Parts: sequence; C-alpha cells; structure tokens
Amino acid sequence: MDTFDVVIVGSGPAGLGAAFEISSRDPGRSILMIDKEPFSTGGLRNDCKMNFTWPIGFPENVWTEADGLSYLARVESFLKPDLMDRRNMDIYARRASKLGVRLLEVRQAHLGTDGGLALIKDLTAELARRGVSISLGETAGRVEAEGRILVTDRREVGYRDLILAPGRGGFSFLRHMMNDLGIPFQDNAVDIGVRVELKEERYAIVRDYYDPKFLFPKKTRTFCTNSRCAHVVQEKYVTDDGRIWYSANGHAYSASRPANGLANFALLKTVTLTQPLASGQDYASMLGVQASLIGGGHPIMQRVGDFRLGKRSTREGFSGDLYDFEPTLPSACPGDLGLSVPAKVLRSVWNALKLLDTIVPGVLHPSTILYYPEIKLYANRPVFRDDSFQAAPGIRLVGDGAGTSRGITGAWASGIRAADGILAGC
Repeated sequence: MDTFDVVIVGSGPAGLGAAFEISSRDPGRSILMIDKEPFSTGGLRNDCKMNFTWPIGFPENVWTEADGLSYLARVESFLKPDLMDRRNMDIYARRASKLGVRLLEVRQAHLGTDGGLALIKDLTAELARRGVSISLGETAGRVEAEGRILVTDRREVGYRDLILAPGRGGFSFLRHMMNDLGIPFQDNAVDIGVRVELKEERYAIVRDYYDPKFLFPKKTRTFCTNSRCAHVVQEKYVTDDGRIWYSANGHAYSASRPANGLANFALLKTVTLTQPLASGQDYASMLGVQASLIGGGHPIMQRVGDFRLGKRSTREGFSGDLYDFEPTLPSACPGDLGLSVPAKVLRSVWNALKLLDTIVPGVLHPSTILYYPEIKLYANRPVFRDDSFQAAPGIRLVGDGAGTSRGITGAWASGIRAADGILAGC
C-alpha cells in the first residue's frame, strides 16, 4: 500500500494552495494530490477571475476580517496578480445608492480561460519539480478513518493528514463523505438565478470595471461577469439517483483573443431553507431536473423582449431585427422561464434587472438573453474542530464545496489555512 504524509483530494485552488504551502515550508513531507478528472480542475481552469478584496470569496461564518485579510495577503504574495484598473466608479456607485443598491469596489485580476490553463500547467509542473505526486483520473471512494486509509478506484492509500478539497462540482461527493465519517454539517442554502447575455455596449460598465459586484435587495447579486471574448457554457450535474441536469455558466478568454462584442453575468438569489430543515442541494437538483425536462435536456433561454410580452421564445425568434446577436450557447432551448423558475426567485431577479437597467441603461434591451438555471452548489457548512478546518482527526475540508470559500482566492487561502494546521501539528 502506498503511504504519504499528506493526501489532497482535488487539484483546484484549495488543493494547490495547501500543496504549495506544505512543500515550501517542509519539503521533506511526501504529498499526493489526486483528482477524478483527467486534468487539473477548479476555478483556475474556467475563466480564472480572481478577487483580492475582503470579504469577497470569504464566507464570514468561518473567517474573521483579520484572518481573511492576513491570508488574502499571503495568496496575493504567491500569485502576484496583475490587477485591473477601475474607472468612473463614483458615477455607477452614486446611481446605485439612489436605488438602494450597493456597488462593491473589488481589486481584480483576470487571466481568461486560456490564461488559466497556462497557469495550471506552470503550477502543476512546479509541484512535480518539488516532488509532489499528482494522479489525475483517479477517483476517491471512501475513507477508513481509523486506519487512516483512503480507498480510490485504483488502490488503497495511507495518509497521516487528509485534505478534501473537491470544489463546487464535488459538493455531493463531500456530503456523502461527511455522512460516512459522521461529520455534522448543514446544507440548507443555495444560490439560484439566471445567466444574462447581452451586447457589451449595452453593459458598458464592463469597460470601466471588469467584474462589477452589485448587491440588490432581497439577497440578490451579480456574480462572475465576463466580457471581451465572452461565452455562456453549460455544466453537467448528476443527482444521487442518476438524473442528469445542466447549469448555465460563463467564461471569457484573455485579451489576446479577438473580442466577440458580448458580455455575460450571473444574477443570483440566495435561498436559505429553514423549517423543516431541508437540503439545499436536493432542492437545487430538483429545480435543475425540472428545467432540463422543460428544456429537452438543456438549459432554457428566453429573450427579454419575449419575457416582457409574457410569451415563450422560439428558435425562429432568435435572429434578425431587434434580436441582433446569436446566443453563444446555441444548445440551450428557447422557452419560457416562467414555467420553471420559482416565482419568488423570478420576482427578485426581474426586480434586480430593472434596477440594474437604471444604473447601466441598456441591460433590458429586447435582445438580452436570460439562461436558466444558473445554480451554485457551495452551501455545505461542516462543523470544524479547530481553526485549520479539521472536521475529524487528521481530516480537513477546504474550498467552495466545503463552504470555506467562494472563489479562487478564498479557496487558495483555505488551503493555506489547512496547511498551517498540518505544519503546526494540530
């Protein structure tokens, strides 16, 4: 049986942060990093947009401001980001404030999907140079906690410390793992909304502020804005009983690619289930399956012009006249969001869009496309035993899937924090 000092499940920013911190400060420790995908995964791979302002990406139920700022500085020192300029912020902020909307000023860097792939290649090559073992296409199965053994689809691996960092896509995996290990957790919140696609000229703020963060009433916010060379994509999810559904998402390439004149962003409402306590993931999956049923196995898309008229969009209506650009996710099914989006969510999203159209006129042009669903599954809230995210003896849970971060920088910071605990012998 192979044995390592540290085994890391997940090769995204949380796992990378832990691996680099441990290998830098204690080069003698043996480290194994595994990922079920045949390539390194995580937020670095998809758009690679990074925020360096507290508390963006740092859930305040597990981070204090002092700790968050300290770890964020460590992340920035390692990644050495090329921060983007922001212009005309006072104009947009003043408009927003009059409407009861808050515009956050965030220090940002953006490499794009192609730049992120290049960064991953460099990072994994450096880890290999340091002697870190990286095994891609290997799936973690279960943990035998008493013997400190991780069982994968290939082998049994012994460990002294185990870091589970599966990211958002591994939300369900982590939930099953916590149930098996008897780790108490809550899973009662989820972000539900739409992906908005429009011409860049109709969301002109992106020329001044790449990823504007607007906070609207009713727990609704913009998230993950993309422009220059922007595309909408779909992400595959599988329910516990094997049903497949797709969530919309967005990404953009670096400035080296030709611009396509489009922008996209998510508009999300946070839904927190209380009594009777229910699973946010199960609720979200139900909504995803329902949307897939109506969309013929794909996300639904509807033009704002059709939505205003209360009629479904059709394939024939997606070109010509006012509808002056083609959707970048053509596999999405033209339809009627009102048949699938929960009414309370749809009201909040539509209200936010009307406010946003006042702040940045042009958002609600008839050609603007609303894709549904866009759902973020990062609501696990494990009960931790210490400040280094230890949830069971020798087992630490980090990253978006574990609720310790929401984005690249927060995930990387949570990996460093777990590494600190391991190096301190906690």
